[in-house]
Amino acid sequence: MLKKSRFFMSLTLLAALTAGCSTVSKEPAATGESTPGTAAEQNLDITIGRAFDVSGLDPGFLTENAQVVDNIFDTLVKRDENEKLIPGLATSWKQVDDLTWEFKLREGVSFTNGEPFNAEAVKYSLDRVIDPASNAPTASYVSTIDKVEAIDDYTVHVITKKPDPLIPTRFNRYPTEVVPPKYAEEVGQEEFAQKPIGTGPYKFVSWDKGSNVVLEANADYWNGAPEVKKVTFRSIPEASTRVSALLNGEVDIVTGVSPEDRSKIESSSNARLSTVERAGNTVYVGFKTDVKPFNDPKVRQALNYAIDVDTIVDKVLQGAAVRTNSLIGPKDFGYAGEPEGYNYDPEKAKQLLAEAGYPDGFSITLDTVSWYIKNTDVAQVIAEQLKAVGVTVKVNNVESSVYRTLVPAGKQSDMYVLGWSSTNTLDADAAIYAILRSGESYSTYHNADVDAKLDEARSSTDENKRTELYKEIQDEVIKDAPRIFLYQENQYYGVSDSLNWDGRVDTSIQVSTITAKTQ
Repeated sequence: MLKKSRFFMSLTLLAALTAGCSTVSKEPAATGESTPGTAAEQNLDITIGRAFDVSGLDPGFLTENAQVVDNIFDTLVKRDENEKLIPGLATSWKQVDDLTWEFKLREGVSFTNGEPFNAEAVKYSLDRVIDPASNAPTASYVSTIDKVEAIDDYTVHVITKKPDPLIPTRFNRYPTEVVPPKYAEEVGQEEFAQKPIGTGPYKFVSWDKGSNVVLEANADYWNGAPEVKKVTFRSIPEASTRVSALLNGEVDIVTGVSPEDRSKIESSSNARLSTVERAGNTVYVGFKTDVKPFNDPKVRQALNYAIDVDTIVDKVLQGAAVRTNSLIGPKDFGYAGEPEGYNYDPEKAKQLLAEAGYPDGFSITLDTVSWYIKNTDVAQVIAEQLKAVGVTVKVNNVESSVYRTLVPAGKQSDMYVLGWSSTNTLDADAAIYAILRSGESYSTYHNADVDAKLDEARSSTDENKRTELYKEIQDEVIKDAPRIFLYQENQYYGVSDSLNWDGRVDTSIQVSTITAKTQ
C-alpha cells in the first residue's frame, strides 16, 4: 500500500532504507505546499517480487529475461504501449542498400558515469556480442550482422551478411543495449555484469545475490526523470509467498502468479490481477535428437502421442496456458494459426515404440526448472503418462542458476523442459531460430532442410514469403517431432491498487512507466 508522508530526508538517505512496501513522499514546493497527488510531488519507492534472482546484469550475455537490465540500459529502438517501434537512442533509421542500415543517434546523451554515448559506444556494444570468441548466449539474435561501422559521432552503419529486414526490430532487444566502452574495458566483463552502467532511466545501486537488485532513478535521463525513484527487484521463489507479500503490502508487483493464487488477488481489497494471454513462454519437452533413443523420429512421435496435453492445461495448470503445436505465438509476425499436431493416443504411442525397437519402453531422466508455471507438477504428470506406455521417467528438478549454465552448454539431460518466446521482437525468427537452427546454443535439433529455410526466412524481404517459409518449417518440425509440443503460458501479475501499471505482451517491466494513482 502506498503511504503519504512529509519529505524530511534526502534521496540518499531514502535510497538506504530497507526495501519494503512502496512509499510516496510529498516534497514541499519552493513557493509553499503543493496540492497532494500530482506526479511531480511524488517520490515512489516500489518493490517487485519475481520468482528468481538475476544471474548477471550484462545485457550482451544474459541467460534469462531482461526485466531488470531493461531499466538500466537503452536500445536504439524502443516499443511504445502498443508495441509499435519508436525512436530510442536512435532518432531515425533507414535501409541504404540491401546489406546496410543507417541509424542516426541521439545527441547529448551520457552514461550515468559521465561517459558520452556515441557511435563508437554502439559499435563496441555490438562487436563484443557478435565476436565468436565471446561465446555470447545472446549471439543468435544478432548473428545476421557482419559488422558495425561508426561513420561519425552520431551515425552508425549496421552491415549484414545477407539482407535482413528485421534489423530495426533486433535493435529493440537486450543484446543490442548500449554499454560504455571505457568503463566496460576498465572493469572487465565479469565485474561489469556485477556493477553495470548504462544510459537508461535507472542506475544500479546494489545486488544482494539470491535476494534483490536495487536501482534508483536517473535524474538526468534523456527521456525525463521517472516518477518511481527507487525500485527493488526482490527474489521470492515460492509463488504463494510472493502473493502473500503483495497482499500484505510488502511488495507492489509480483510476477508469475500461480493458477490457484489468482482468486486471492481478484478478491483482495488492495491488489488486482493483470492478465496477458499467451504472453508467456511456449513450454515444451526437448530431446537431444543426436543420441539414442531420441535419434529415432518414431520414438519422438510416440512420446507426443503419449501425452494428454489438454488434461495438463485444464487440470494441472487450471487454464493458465493455451495448448499449442505452434512454436510461434499469435502476436508474432509469421503466425499462421495453429498447425495440426498430435492427438492423445497411448495405443499409437506403444505401436510406434515397438516399431522403433522399444516394445518394453526405456528409462530416461527429465530435467525441469522452476521458471514455468507448476513445473514440477507438470513434469510428474508427464512422467505418469509416459509410464503408461512403458517409458520410465525420473524427474530431476534443477536449480535455476545451474540450469541457466547447463542448457546453453548442452549439458542438460537428453530429455528436458524448456520454454521459449519471441520476447520483445514479436517475430517468428526470435521464437524459433535459436531453438531449431543447428549449432545454436539452445538447439538440440539437426535438420538441414529446416536450417536452410530458417536462414532464408531471416534474409527475405518478402513478408509473404517469410510467412510461407515459417509455415513450412512448422509443418516439417511437427512431423519430425524434435520435442513434445505442450502449451504457451498466459502471464499473470499481481499489482497494488495504488499503482498504474499492467503487464505487456513482451513481458517487459518498464518501471519508468509506473505511476501512482492519484487520490
